Amino acid sequence: MSTLVECVPNFSEGRDRAKVDAIIEAMKAPGVYLLDREMDADHNRCVITLVGEREAIAEAAIRGVGRAAELIDLTQHQGAHPRMGAADVIPFVPIEGVALEDCVAIARHVGEEIWKRYQIPVYLYEAAAATPERQNLENIRRGQFEGLREEIATNPARRPDFGEPRIHPTAGATVVGARRFLIAYNIYLNTAEVEIAQKIAKAVRFSNGGLRYVKAAGFPVRGLAQVSMNLTDFEQTPIARVFEYVRREAARYGVMPAFSEIVGLIPKKALEMASEWFLQIENFDSSLILENRLQAIMGGKMAVGGLRAGVEPFVEQLAAPTATPGGGSAAAAVGAMAAALASMVAGLSRGKKNYRQYERELSDAIARLSTLREEFKAAIDADAASYEAVMKAYKAKSESDGAIAEALKGATSVPLGVAERAREVARIAEALKSITNPKMASDLAVAAALAHAALTGALANVEINLEDLKDAAFVGEVRKKMAALQV
Repeated sequence: MSTLVECVPNFSEGRDRAKVDAIIEAMKAPGVYLLDREMDADHNRCVITLVGEREAIAEAAIRGVGRAAELIDLTQHQGAHPRMGAADVIPFVPIEGVALEDCVAIARHVGEEIWKRYQIPVYLYEAAAATPERQNLENIRRGQFEGLREEIATNPARRPDFGEPRIHPTAGATVVGARRFLIAYNIYLNTAEVEIAQKIAKAVRFSNGGLRYVKAAGFPVRGLAQVSMNLTDFEQTPIARVFEYVRREAARYGVMPAFSEIVGLIPKKALEMASEWFLQIENFDSSLILENRLQAIMGGKMAVGGLRAGVEPFVEQLAAPTATPGGGSAAAAVGAMAAALASMVAGLSRGKKNYRQYERELSDAIARLSTLREEFKAAIDADAASYEAVMKAYKAKSESDGAIAEALKGATSVPLGVAERAREVARIAEALKSITNPKMASDLAVAAALAHAALTGALANVEINLEDLKDAAFVGEVRKKMAALQV
């Protein structure tokens, strides 16, 4: 199964194209693809968007940090954007076949290697953070390069996660982490008064009581005041809502948005949501978009004929006289349906007057169910692939009995993960009963039933693989986890 990870390194150079070209050149490698590059002279910063297989993209990021350290001297650097490193921040984002936890592991490996190879201290942030106070990038970057240079050796709170408490003399320190997709979104005001942008940023950012999943600051850029924002969950805080909030705040000061910009890339869904918001299209969904419908039909995901057509190809694949997809893939698919149903119930209650006091709990449930849904979907293919690996190992038995054991362990781990996630979905569905619309109790009942079916089916697949494993320690550990899931 293919794995795709996005990496969006931010380097403290936005004026010298030759230097940025050299950094990108250092990151080029088989299996790594350059999607986008953005340079901003006022911020004196560039944002590079890469995607690739997990091992290849990790190595690409490490090499990029090394090249940046050779080319960028922070003692000579000036720009509007806060920075503490030549390679300032290196986030990894799960795209396909990987979970956020996998990106955490990548971030920690990359951080350790950066220190070993280049003697640049590294801090971990967002999902990779070792401590809660380091989840927010602004906490780590407080004081910027100059402030960190003064405090790193004397303040225990500023000790890096990797490396000794000493800053690299010219490359500073680097922040590495794992996060979900982030939209870098800037709104320019029709004024040069940066104080207005700063006041608006303070009002809109979550840390000051503004919109959830929004970070914001005000800067002077291109002769205008800019409200610079990071949207960390565009599905829960849509980009259109952010624009409207900024527009309303700007009106208080007698100004208005002149234009806005996206730095890097944006998911298509975010623009679809913005279209629905501004156009007020009744009963809108993404399948109404011509290109989406064509892609779905041509890709075999659906045909003219409604919802049945959407699931029919997978159902027919299950019915075919082939070993894969089988029960493990079906259990994962059922788990995805359970998570989707529970998410629907939470989404239809969130924001409603009667459930406003549960806003935080509902938002957290939706966010977690979204992650679980994606992991279930990835497991549909992963289960089939693990079975095929077992068959391949058995065919080559004369070459390596150890390969059979490793393949069986892989085929055990996939459904075990499905079972663990199914149990979590069942618990979330149960918790949602008391904080969602009681008229949707039947939907939650179906979600819970599907989650239990996924749990039962996944554990059956775990059990059948354990029968052929001779590694007593591994089998014992798995059985202990199975017992805990059945409590």
